[in-house]
Amino acid sequence: MENSTGSGGIRFTFARNSSYVIPGVYDLSVEDTNWVLTSSFIIFTMQTGFGMLESGCVSVKNEVNIMMKNIIDIVLGGFTYWLFGYGMSFGRGPLTNPFIAIGDFLIDPSVEDPLMGPIFAAFLFQLSFSTTATTIVSGAMAERCNFKAYCIFSFFNTVVYCIPAGWVWGEHGFLNNLGCVDIAGSGPVHLIGGASAFASALMLGPRLGRYEKGIDPLPLGNPVNACMGLFVLWWGWLAFNSGSTYGVSGAKWQYAARAAVMTMMGSFGGGTFSVLYSMFKNDGRMDIVDLINGILGALVSVTAGCFLYHAWEAIIIGLIGSVLTCITMPLFDKMAIDDPVGASSVHGVGGIWGVIAVGLFADNPIPLDTTNGRRGLFKGGGWYLFGVQCLSALCLCVWGVFSTVAMLWIINKIVPIRMDPNEELLGADLMEHRVRHGQIGISRALSALTPLQAELGEMRDVAKIGMNPGHEKYIERMKMAELKLQSWRDYGEEKFREASAKKSSRRLSSIARAVPLFRRRTQNDQEITNDVPRGTFTVSHQVQQANNNSNGKDNPNFTWVD
Repeated sequence: MENSTGSGGIRFTFARNSSYVIPGVYDLSVEDTNWVLTSSFIIFTMQTGFGMLESGCVSVKNEVNIMMKNIIDIVLGGFTYWLFGYGMSFGRGPLTNPFIAIGDFLIDPSVEDPLMGPIFAAFLFQLSFSTTATTIVSGAMAERCNFKAYCIFSFFNTVVYCIPAGWVWGEHGFLNNLGCVDIAGSGPVHLIGGASAFASALMLGPRLGRYEKGIDPLPLGNPVNACMGLFVLWWGWLAFNSGSTYGVSGAKWQYAARAAVMTMMGSFGGGTFSVLYSMFKNDGRMDIVDLINGILGALVSVTAGCFLYHAWEAIIIGLIGSVLTCITMPLFDKMAIDDPVGASSVHGVGGIWGVIAVGLFADNPIPLDTTNGRRGLFKGGGWYLFGVQCLSALCLCVWGVFSTVAMLWIINKIVPIRMDPNEELLGADLMEHRVRHGQIGISRALSALTPLQAELGEMRDVAKIGMNPGHEKYIERMKMAELKLQSWRDYGEEKFREASAKKSSRRLSSIARAVPLFRRRTQNDQEITNDVPRGTFTVSHQVQQANNNSNGKDNPNFTWVD
């Protein structure tokens, strides 16, 4: 029989031959390793999607800050996952217990290790999941979280994810041993991330002025970026779910294909509902946030059992996930839980439904033992799997909320987690990263805040993005030179008019005397001469005359430029 439990790998350790025992998580063939690595690479692109979506949903003066947080999630969160996170999920030390794994810290197998390739592939795959769970929280903390405090949070948030990931996917985990099924992480990734996002938004409080005009969403900073972020996440989700077959050997490749299709089916169901809901709520107009979060909520919902469903079941599960997401977003706002990107609803509420849906709709994926031969309640499998899935959702939700509250409480004792109100008004991009956007006026805020906090005056000298401050003096010199040249041109034109006025009468009399003589000497040019009005000279002749007559006497410093 082939074994697969999803992203956590094989459930049981077994002997491939009589001399070497292979841990289940490392039972990867060459083809499986190739599939796992490729999926890991694609999953990492979801960081781009999260960054674009979150930065598009916040105000422009905070979009760089939210992208920086996503970078920090990979750098610091990834580093701590290597230090201790992976070992807390899948470690095989003697002190490992049903609550936490202990061992395999700072994982780095030698070249002599026959499992070097599978170990590295498994680590990279799990790392991509860990950074995804961590970055879900950044959107909920946007626009008012101290960046230094967030760096500390990102460094230790690995603990919040890795311990419950071991419960569900580790060989030691008590939920795993009870028979919990979660193929690609509706629970350990999304529910944990959503619960942590809820706790973070609760601890930080709402943004300044968020609910002064009701609970309607604030204007998006960049709707196009938000939509592009959805597409990148959509793409990454296919690898997220298909890659969680943990290989393509044997029958796993068939279920990898099924997972991809059911993922899309779920998004179709959720997207259809969010379109109808948004148009009904907004009198025929489409709201971007409703559409995006409705689709994402559906994707979260179908993730736990992505290859355990039929197409119509995936559509229904995605539709229900979208309903729950769209309904709970305004409910959280009524509770003054300010979540700028809706992560609490999308990942938290959608994650709860995704875990429970397995207990209702799951098939037994023969010949894989993903469900240990069990089926969902609606498939005649009884109440056991449904009960285990409900227990899993409860445990993960409680852990995510309380562990995050405890962590932020401790961090707040070291570094305030909330930005200073004055800095929040000016924006994290300017205050934390010295990025001044050209399209954002800060003069009024600086004028109002400078008497209260004098050091804000230095922000006036921060250059706008996309500009080289060193070029400004050269541009100013060019402007001054142009003004000076124009003044000399005006002076020359004035002198020319004065010279023309003084000599006009003398020229006319000279022409009157010269024309009869000219006519007698140029009998053949009679018609041309008659067409030239008396007193008419070419412009070049007038300019030359003005130069000759002035001769520098009126203005010794003037040089005519034509």
